[in-house]
Amino acid sequence: MKKQLIFATANTHKLEEVGKVIDHSKFELVNLKDVGITEDIEETGDTLEANALIKARYVVERTKSNVFSEDTGLEVDTLGGDPGVITARYAGPQKDAHDNMDLLIKNLEGKEDRSAQFRAVIALIIDGQEVLFEGIVRGSIAKEKSGVEGFGYDPIFIPEGYDKTFAELPDEIKLGMSHRTRAVNKMVEFLG
Repeated sequence: MKKQLIFATANTHKLEEVGKVIDHSKFELVNLKDVGITEDIEETGDTLEANALIKARYVVERTKSNVFSEDTGLEVDTLGGDPGVITARYAGPQKDAHDNMDLLIKNLEGKEDRSAQFRAVIALIIDGQEVLFEGIVRGSIAKEKSGVEGFGYDPIFIPEGYDKTFAELPDEIKLGMSHRTRAVNKMVEFLG
């Protein structure tokens, strides 16, 4: 029998990406809308781990079901790990991807070191047990936006071993190496 897992997100891009990684023969993936949660879950934590747990615990409290949530940060070495936990709202509460990328490019002007990483943290709460999983992909920040695929910072993130941004790479290549995929794979392995 399939085990139902609620993915505590309203982000359709993340749902689609995780849906391609989860084994649908073992798990029925449902989202917040499917379980009647339409309100924003406020992310007040000061780490990715804290935010992932806040979302998962909120949904468990409301549904009494097995849940996982995810928080991702883009961490730029020369900026001390920024934007990090405020990745989605780096340029302000409007959470505009282009504003965020423009600000990051501006903040890196004149900097030689453009190394960075995407880091995803998944918080799984299953049968009352809380477990965290992390996925990281290293790379660098481009000097300008390029490509139309993906979402968020994909047009300026060049993964290690490539000379194209995530937004220029075919979906199957990005999916095969993404930070989120790596974290989800660890969760799936844990779930057996």
